[in-house]
Amino acid sequence: MLDNKKIEEAKRNAIKSINKEEIIKTEDSTFVTFFMQNSGNSLETAKLLFEVSTNSKLNLSLGFPEFNGFLWVINASYYSMFYAVRALLESRGIKLKAEESIHFLTFNALIYYFFSNKTLERKFIEDFEEAGEEASAILGKEKASNIIEDYTSEKEKRAKFTYEMGVIALKGKAETSLQRAKRFNEEIRKLIKL
Repeated sequence: MLDNKKIEEAKRNAIKSINKEEIIKTEDSTFVTFFMQNSGNSLETAKLLFEVSTNSKLNLSLGFPEFNGFLWVINASYYSMFYAVRALLESRGIKLKAEESIHFLTFNALIYYFFSNKTLERKFIEDFEEAGEEASAILGKEKASNIIEDYTSEKEKRAKFTYEMGVIALKGKAETSLQRAKRFNEEIRKLIKL
């Protein structure tokens, strides 16, 4: 769960990374399309794997009657979110040079540049207004928190299911991951204006 302590820690880590030139602000946004394509491909992969894992006729027709790709639905869903965040950072000229975990650095940069300075909240409120919905600063803040929490949850779930032995990825968890990734990608695309 994303609490104030975790947010403050991420901001401190981002500042350290900026000082070490692991996070660099430039005018260049060359790789937005690259990261968004990776995000879209990852999301499509998650959708396909979920469909194949839940459709017994499709399983049989493909020659995989016992196929279960739920673990990879979770991974692909997470990566669609990860690449969407990379595209968002890139769209603002934010480059990452990771000697450690690029995922850790990406999360910290997301909090520092888009959550702590309320860029996300303002953008979400604009999205609500454009859609003709009533919105308030509290609703926008709540939605931004949910997006960051979704990213954090998927990052942690991916690590758990990828690296811990004996954990079984269930259909429900895969479905939740896929739905979360879809919502997350929609919001990030709005921020990038794609």
